[in-house]
Amino acid sequence: MNANHSSKPKPTAHDVAREARVSLATVDRVLNKRDGVREATVKRVNGAIEKLGYVRDLSAANLARQRTYRFVFVLPDGKGQFLTGLRRSIAEAVENALYDRISARTILTSSRNQTELAQELIALDPDQIDGLAIMAHETPIVRDTIARLKKRGVAVVSLVADQPNSERDHFVGFDNVSAGRTAATLLGRFVGGRRGKVAVVVTSMHARDMIERRNGFDAVMTEHFPNLTPLPSIEAYDDPETARTLTHRCLLENADVVAVYSVGASVRGIADALISHDAQERLVCIDHELTDNSRELLEAGVLDAVINQNTGHLARSALRVMRAKCDAAPVLASQEHIRIEVLIRENLPLKPT
Repeated sequence: MNANHSSKPKPTAHDVAREARVSLATVDRVLNKRDGVREATVKRVNGAIEKLGYVRDLSAANLARQRTYRFVFVLPDGKGQFLTGLRRSIAEAVENALYDRISARTILTSSRNQTELAQELIALDPDQIDGLAIMAHETPIVRDTIARLKKRGVAVVSLVADQPNSERDHFVGFDNVSAGRTAATLLGRFVGGRRGKVAVVVTSMHARDMIERRNGFDAVMTEHFPNLTPLPSIEAYDDPETARTLTHRCLLENADVVAVYSVGASVRGIADALISHDAQERLVCIDHELTDNSRELLEAGVLDAVINQNTGHLARSALRVMRAKCDAAPVLASQEHIRIEVLIRENLPLKPT
């Protein structure tokens, strides 16, 4: 017998209504989690769905209802190449997702002006958005905003830097503690048996991703590289000149520095300090995030390795997760896992045209 004739047709919403002994409109209300259906009826409909193995075609349902997903990204307004690259990747991902009926806008706020951030967050109307992706310091106002939006049914994901003490649905980004541990392992092995200090330059120690990377880095230094002593963090606030000045000062004040860990600061400023510094031996330098600057510095041999997370994957994952949460659909862990990429001069990917 032909397999096509023997295959059982997929159950439909009509089949669910018939099995649960309710109207098609009631099934639709249950599927869309709308109010006005008794708890006993909801259980009966869900029982019929499970018994029949009904799988909803969300794309068709959204098209039929002419639904558009309204998403908002809240990001720092920093001028660093990672942030500008992330914003570009988000714009590209949104443009490519138009056929999925997704619209999104981006709000840029100062990471150093919490009043401005608070005003933007307070102005978010939960009736006008379906999902929020936010990259911000973990503060009470951010947690309160997430709680307010979640209470009104808005899907919320934290992006790059997590908000683990909030009610956010999902974190989109790589494991920053593991990334810091990876950086420490590479740096320690590149340094070899030399003894000395490690300069550590961050954007800000108010940012959770910086804190987690630093914690992971210090743990590996203590466990495996007792010959190296990490110095207190230098905060450069994503400003190249500040990074150059403070790194240069650190190297002058600590003649036994043998390596620099760029946790997320302006690597161009750090590189300028390294290039101008008169050291007996070349200093090892590990950086985060592949940008035009870090690519150029890797190729020139100023950097030894870059710990990277793909901005395109971050952007696409944020959109997919928000949509899944809006639809009460599962998030595919394997698809949304952001990998830690270790890049050296010999394995640099082709530069996008």
